[in-house]
This record gives sequence, C-alpha cells and structure tokens, in this order.
Amino acid sequence: MTESNVPAGFSRHFKTSGFTDPWEPIYSRVLADRVQIGLRIADAHCNSRGFVHGALVSALADNAMGLSVGQVLKSEARKDVGGLVTVSLGTDFIGSGEIGQWLEVDTSFVRTGGSICFAAGIVEADGEPVARANATFKIVKAR
Repeated sequence: MTESNVPAGFSRHFKTSGFTDPWEPIYSRVLADRVQIGLRIADAHCNSRGFVHGALVSALADNAMGLSVGQVLKSEARKDVGGLVTVSLGTDFIGSGEIGQWLEVDTSFVRTGGSICFAAGIVEADGEPVARANATFKIVKAR
C-alpha cells in the first residue's frame, strides 16, 4: 500500500491492538470534533463472497465513534473521564464494499452526558454507503 492510495489528511492510525493487526494498514484523520478511520479493502477484510466483512465494518465503526466521543469530551475539557467502554452497538448494512475500494468511517453525531454518551456514523466504500451505525458509550471515571 502506498500513501498515494490514501486520501489527503489520513495517516497511519494512532491506536493499534492485536485485534486490528491483521487488518493493517489502517488510517485515521483526527479532526476537532471526530476521528475518521479508513483502509483500502483487501482480501483479509472480506468474506467468502469477496465483500467487506460486516464484523470489520462494525469494529471500525465502534472504534471511530468511540474515538470521536473522546474528541468531543476532550474539547469539553472533561477532567472526570478516564476512558470509554461500549455499552451497545448497532450496525445496519445498506451496501457492500469490494477489494480495492477505500472504506471510510465517519462519525456524524455525538452527544455527551454525565456518564453516558451517544454517537452515530456512516461507513462508505468509495463514497457509497455501506452501513450506518450507532453506539452508546459509558464514561469510565478518572481515578
């Protein structure tokens, strides 16, 4: 994968884990109010029919929405936040992505509360909708 295949403003994702290692390279773009995540769809991201796997779509949406909630909480200068955990995650699949397409997750809505936060997002492959997602996150209090 060359950086020329990656849209402007995206760089290697700053948050890695053993869970997402097989999907690398993953990219992100950090904005003031959200974090977008993207990758170029490859064989390792697809089901047996050659379409991007729903589990990958859901996991990336969860990641992007959680990080976006974190961005908003940071902008609110919340000192009581130690982290976030996903309470619920819903994904509606409305299209598909194929090998070679750019898969991008963008958070379109964040609402923060005292202990619970809400987010919604859209997942697209080359600009065409693949899924919409929503999540609820619990704030883990800072120690």
